Amino acid sequence: MSQVIEVTDATFASVVLGSARPVLVDYWADWCAPCKQLSPVVAELSETYGDRMTFATVDTNANQRTAADQQILSLPTIQVWRDGRLVRSWPGGRSRRALIKALDEVVG
Repeated sequence: MSQVIEVTDATFASVVLGSARPVLVDYWADWCAPCKQLSPVVAELSETYGDRMTFATVDTNANQRTAADQQILSLPTIQVWRDGRLVRSWPGGRSRRALIKALDEVVG
């Protein structure tokens, strides 16, 4: 079962920055074709890694303040946060294998 939660401008600080666990954030938009390809991969990874980290999405059309605050310049962008600090950021699409490798480095 997918464990991806939607984060908004109002909830970003509490859900992402205030999390006791690492958080993967997927920034996307409905007009972005690579975002639509990445979304099911993120959902699948949330099933595998959901016991060790939180998975979240940010609709950049609806949450422009968060996208601007995080300097999201290309979509999709994946960020990984730990203890309220950004530890990894990947602009553009990534393969499932590349995301797994990166997540293994972050959560062990």
